[in-house]
Amino acid sequence: MKNKFEKYKADKNNPKWGNIIKREKTLYSRNNDLRSEFERDYTRIIHSTAYRRLKHKTQVYFSPENDHICTRIEHVTHVESISYTIAKNLGLNTELTKAIATAHDIGHSPFGHEGEKILSKISLRDIGKTFWHEKNGLEFVDKIEILEDNKKNFQNLNLTYAVRDGIISHCGEIDENALKPRKEYIDLKNYTKPNEYDPYTWEACVVKIADKISYLGRDIEDAITMGILDEHLDKLYKVLNSKNDEVINNTVIINDLVYNLCVNSSPEKGLCFSDEMFNKINEIKNFNYKYIYLSEKLRPCVEYYNIVINQIYDTIKASYKNKEKMIEKYPELIEDFYSWFGNYLEKNRSEKYKNEVIFNEDSEKDFCQAIIYYISGMTDNYAIKMYESVVRF
Repeated sequence: MKNKFEKYKADKNNPKWGNIIKREKTLYSRNNDLRSEFERDYTRIIHSTAYRRLKHKTQVYFSPENDHICTRIEHVTHVESISYTIAKNLGLNTELTKAIATAHDIGHSPFGHEGEKILSKISLRDIGKTFWHEKNGLEFVDKIEILEDNKKNFQNLNLTYAVRDGIISHCGEIDENALKPRKEYIDLKNYTKPNEYDPYTWEACVVKIADKISYLGRDIEDAITMGILDEHLDKLYKVLNSKNDEVINNTVIINDLVYNLCVNSSPEKGLCFSDEMFNKINEIKNFNYKYIYLSEKLRPCVEYYNIVINQIYDTIKASYKNKEKMIEKYPELIEDFYSWFGNYLEKNRSEKYKNEVIFNEDSEKDFCQAIIYYISGMTDNYAIKMYESVVRF
C-alpha cells in the first residue's frame, strides 16, 4: 500500500509547517524564483564549498587507486536516491528528503570516521567538548559556509529548520526497530551528543534510515573489490543467507532493505523493518565492523591520519602567540589558515561580509575551535598537502 504517510508529510497541511520552514533570518527573494523553500535549501547546499569537497573525502577507504571505490559524495548521492524512493512510496515530501540527504554529511572531516575520532580527542583535550560530524555539519551550514547573495553580500547558508534538524539528527545507528519523529520544537544548538533526539519530521527519519541502508551495502561491495573480504566471503554469504554463486552487490542489498521497510512501516508503528530483516541488518553491521572497519589492513592508514591531523593542528596552534615567526617557518599552512580565519573576525570584515562573527581573536579557546573547523573542512588530499608543507625540508 503506497502513500501510507501522506497526511503527515511536510507541507502546508502539517501543523508543524511554520517551524519546519523557519529560518534564522529572512532569506532574500527574487520575483522570478520558481523554487520551493526546500529546493532553495538544496541549491544553497550544492553551491557551498563544503559540499563540493565531499568528492575528495574518505568514506571508508583512503585515496583508493580504483576510481570506482566510494567516496563521501557518492555515499551522499546513494542516501539521496534511497531516501527519495522511500519517501515517494510512503507519500512524504521528496524535496525535503533530497535537501537533508544532500547536506547530511557536510560536517565530515578528512579521513572519514577515523579523522573524526582524532579531531574529537583534540577537541576534548583543548576545548572540553567532543567533535562529532552531525554537530559539525549543523555548525558549518549555520556559521562557516558563506554564499554571495543577489546584492553581492556574503552570508551564511540560512537553511530551514527542517533541513538543519535533519543534518544534526541523522546519526545512522538505530538500535530499536521503530523510528518516529519527535513532537517538540527544540533549539538545535542544545544538542550535546549524537542521537540525543529523534528527528523533527518523518522525512528526516527517512534520511536517517537511508543512511544506514546505503553504507551497509556499499561498504561490503567496496571491501570485496579491495580484496579485504577474500578470506571471509563464506561468512558473508552465511550472514546474507545467500548461495555462493549468487551476486553480492549494493543494488541487491539496497532493494531488499528498502522494500522491506516500505512494506512494514506505518504511522502507528513508525519506520521499521520486519523482525527478521532487522536481525539481518544487525548481523551485517556486526560483520562489517569485525571484518571491514576494524580490519588490520586499515590500521596503517589510521596511524597516518593521526600523524597528519595532529601535525597540522599543533603547527597552527603554535602560531597563536608567534604568528609572524610561524608564517616565516610554515608560510603555506599558516597564511592559508589566517586567510580563512579572518572571514569570521570582526576587525577583518568588509561591508560585503554579513556572515556571523564567531571567533574572538583574543580567546585561545576560540582559536583552537577555529583550527578544528578549518581542519574538518579539508579534503584528504588537501590535509596531506598542508602536512607535507610543514615537514618538507
